[in-house]
Amino acid sequence: MTPDGAATRRSPPTWLPRRTIRPSADEPPILLVVVDTEEEFDWNAPFDRFATCVRAMEAVDRIQTIFDDHGVRPIYVVDYPVVSQPEGFRRLRGYIHENRAVVGAHLHPWVSPPFEEEVNRRNSFAGNLPPRLEATKIRLLGDRITEVFGHRPLVYKAGRYGLGLNTASILEQQGYLVDLSASPTFDYRDEGGPDYSGFSCHPYWFGPAEQLLGVPNTAAHLGLLGERGAALHRLAARPALRWARIPGVLSRLGIVERLRLSPEGFELDELQRLTLALLRRGLRVLTLSFHSPSAASGYTPYVRDEGQRDAFLGRLRDYLAFFLHELGGRTMTPLELRHHLHLEEAMP
Repeated sequence: MTPDGAATRRSPPTWLPRRTIRPSADEPPILLVVVDTEEEFDWNAPFDRFATCVRAMEAVDRIQTIFDDHGVRPIYVVDYPVVSQPEGFRRLRGYIHENRAVVGAHLHPWVSPPFEEEVNRRNSFAGNLPPRLEATKIRLLGDRITEVFGHRPLVYKAGRYGLGLNTASILEQQGYLVDLSASPTFDYRDEGGPDYSGFSCHPYWFGPAEQLLGVPNTAAHLGLLGERGAALHRLAARPALRWARIPGVLSRLGIVERLRLSPEGFELDELQRLTLALLRRGLRVLTLSFHSPSAASGYTPYVRDEGQRDAFLGRLRDYLAFFLHELGGRTMTPLELRHHLHLEEAMP
C-alpha cells in the first residue's frame, strides 16, 4: 500500500514506499557507471527464450579501456546468458579480479531459469511473476554469479526496470544491498510494467527493513516547461498518438524533452545539459548507463554500424572527461555509495 492507494499486480503503485536521500550539496557530485551486461537479441521481435548469444562480449575491452583511462570502476550487472557462457564472462572475470570493475545481477526472466512462465511481454517484467518464481530466478542467477566470480552479488538491476510489489522483500531476504532498477520519468504500464513517472532521480532507502539503497537511472524533462512539462510529455507519448511523433516536435521547439543519462541515443551536448540542469535542481548522485552489446556494431538500435559504434564510444569518453574534469565530479561503485551515504547520515 502507498500514499496513493492500493497497488495492482499490473502496475505497482506510485508507489514504492521509500525515504529519499539528499546528499550534501557541499561535496562534488557522484557518478555511478552501470553497464547492463546481456545477450544480443532483436529489440523489435517478440521475446525469445533461445536468443542467448553473447558474441558482443568479445568487444567489451573497448569500453573497459575507456573506464581505465578515466580511473572509473563500473559495475557490470550481468544476466544469465552472460554468466553461463565462457565467452560472456571470461573478460569480465579478469576485470573483477584486477579490481578494475565490480559485478552485480541483472535479471532477464525470459532467459533465466527456471523456465516455468509463459514468454510474453508482461512476464518480461520480473516483478509480475509469482513471488516464488521471481525469488528463484534471482537466487539461481546469484548462485551462478557466485560460481563464476567467487563472491555473491550484492547489487541488483531488474531487466526492463521490472521491479514489482515483492522485489524489495526478495532482495532483502537474499542479502542484496543496492537496487538500480528504477527508471524515473518512464511509464511502462502500457506493456504491463511499472510506472516510474512519479519518481525523482534522488537515491532512497526502501524495503521492509529500509536497508536497501535504491539508486535510480538518471532521466528528466527539460525545456521551457522544465519539470512542469512531464504531464504534457506523457500525454504526447501515449500509444494512440505515436503516429504523430509529438514528443519529437515538442523537443525541437524547446518546449519539453525527456533525456536519459546514457550515450545510447543521446548526444554529448544533451548529456551535458541534463547533468547541469539536474545539478542545479539539487541532484548530487547521477547514474550513467548503457547496454553492453553497444560495444560492438549491429546488436542494438543505437549502434548499427562502425560509425555509430565509434560515435557511441566517443560520447562515453567525452562525457566522463566532462563530469570528472570540467565538473570536478567523482565516481563510486554502488556499494561505495551506500557506505558513503550511511556515513553522511551518521554525521551530527
